[in-house]
Amino acid sequence: MEPYIIAAIGLIAGFTLGYVFFRSVILKKRAGTLLREAEMEGENIKREKILQAKEKFLQLKAEHEQVITERNHKVSQIENRLKQREITMNQNHAELQRKNKEVTAMRETLATQIELTERKVEEYEKLRLQQIDKIESIAGMSAEEAKAVLLENMKEEARVQAMSYISEAMDEARLTAGKEAKRVVINTIQRVATETAIENAVTVFNIESDEIKGRIIGREGRNIRALEAATGVEIVVDDTPEAILLSAFDPVRREVARLALHQLVTDGRIHPARIEEVVGKIQKQLEEEIVETGKRTCIDLGIHGMHAELIRMIGKMKYRSSYGQNLLQHSREVANFCSIMAAELGLNAKLAKRAGLLHDIGKVSDEDPELPHAILGMRLAEKFKERPEVCNAIGAHHEEMEMTSLIAPLVLVGDAISGARPGARREVIESYIKRLKGMEDLALSYPGVTKTYAIQAGRELRVIVGSEKVNDQQAEMLSQDIAKKIQDEMVYPGQVKITVIRETRAVNYAK
Repeated sequence: MEPYIIAAIGLIAGFTLGYVFFRSVILKKRAGTLLREAEMEGENIKREKILQAKEKFLQLKAEHEQVITERNHKVSQIENRLKQREITMNQNHAELQRKNKEVTAMRETLATQIELTERKVEEYEKLRLQQIDKIESIAGMSAEEAKAVLLENMKEEARVQAMSYISEAMDEARLTAGKEAKRVVINTIQRVATETAIENAVTVFNIESDEIKGRIIGREGRNIRALEAATGVEIVVDDTPEAILLSAFDPVRREVARLALHQLVTDGRIHPARIEEVVGKIQKQLEEEIVETGKRTCIDLGIHGMHAELIRMIGKMKYRSSYGQNLLQHSREVANFCSIMAAELGLNAKLAKRAGLLHDIGKVSDEDPELPHAILGMRLAEKFKERPEVCNAIGAHHEEMEMTSLIAPLVLVGDAISGARPGARREVIESYIKRLKGMEDLALSYPGVTKTYAIQAGRELRVIVGSEKVNDQQAEMLSQDIAKKIQDEMVYPGQVKITVIRETRAVNYAK
């Protein structure tokens, strides 16, 4: 067994040695191969890097050359532009020099022409003056006189044409608006029927016998002096039987004096202390009655939400008058007129009635500034927070300011209707006659007028002109001129109609 073991061991050892030797040989060959491959790969990498470096260099060189080329191109463009500008400037300079020479030549030519023109103008002026002298000598009048005559003729012709246009426009307006306006106004007047109250500056206090006059006068006139001092009313005790006159411009004071006298005479106790007591009581009662009258008026008219001070002023209207027409009655009429016309025209009837009632509120203001009553009334209405439409209607009802609301013309028309009705207002006879005479004399002062007549209580003025002195166009102008002059120079209630009458008569006799 041992030889086999030794042989096996020898075989294993030999196999092992052979394997180790063979492996070392193989490893040496592989190492040589790897070394050669590594060397070849290194050479390849070296060549690639060299190629990459060359490519990068060439790329950078190309980019650099491109930048240099672009810069050179820009420089060349700038040089070309500079050369072009230089050429243009040289051309402009040459053109300017040429134009300067032309302008100098033209200036010299113009100077020569101006000198020639001035000479011709002087010659023309001399010829014109010579011709004017010849024309004046032939016509027998100067140039200024001829110009004045021509201007006057042109003015007259223009006035005639203007009057013709105005007449046509007025006729057209009457055709389109007159019918409807008349219907509204007539319906309004027919639906309002009120009484007319006449007031003046004197109140008559009737007494049963002249014996009471002595008691009213008192010892050495102390009672009458106390009464006048307490009421501010002049008490006239004269020979008028069974009557005493109370004179004052303020109707409220006259009413206080009348009521106080009535109570004193009824009571029988008349002395200064009693007079002051009674007058104070009557003043308080009358103030309450004024407020009650204002409230009752607003309730009757259906007006609500009015300031208490305005209500008191409305009550005071009862004791005021305008041209003899009771102011409260007049304001109620105007309120009703405005309400009806506003309803007919599709406007706010309540606002119109409110404005109509308040339109003369400025006449009873406790303040007395230098303002027209319409403007003062408007400021009072604004003060007590009335609506802007109402305030404007109050301020514009005498056309003293611009109308901005639709109800303002209604208040103006209602005021005119109420004041213009026959018998609504009364004037002192002397002033009435003086006004009518002044109206007739004013119309008679115009050339061509032969007769003038004021009729219809001064509401119409008829002017008769000579047919040989005034033609139809001049008659139309004459009526407007007279109307404007009356409107500017005279004071009158309502409106005045001016009628110019021109007629031609042919008279023959049969024998």
